[in-house]
Amino acid sequence: MDVLDRIREQVEGNPVVIYMKGTPQFPMCGFSSRAAEALKACGAPFSYVNVLADQEIFENLPRYADWPTFPQIYVDGELVGGCDITLELQASGELKTMMEKAVAKSEAAGKSE
Repeated sequence: MDVLDRIREQVEGNPVVIYMKGTPQFPMCGFSSRAAEALKACGAPFSYVNVLADQEIFENLPRYADWPTFPQIYVDGELVGGCDITLELQASGELKTMMEKAVAKSEAAGKSE
């Protein structure tokens, strides 16, 4: 499978996914750490991809949504942004709402299949 197809599958197959350096438990950069903490604070489940563990994704993710840096956060298949945008959305309460809606939509779709 082509790497961009793998990324598309991950983005569309998870209500919320963060592409980060490291993992939420062991982040490998400050921006990834802060973004993962913002997601955790919302209380909704999310998936992650450690871009340091997959060189193909590390090299090609910036092409997928034309976003050059990490972390990258996707909610309901759409790029939300990186660390700064995620922190702003979390501070306003909007991130929690977005995540909860995406998770509920995904769960409802799973029940109808």
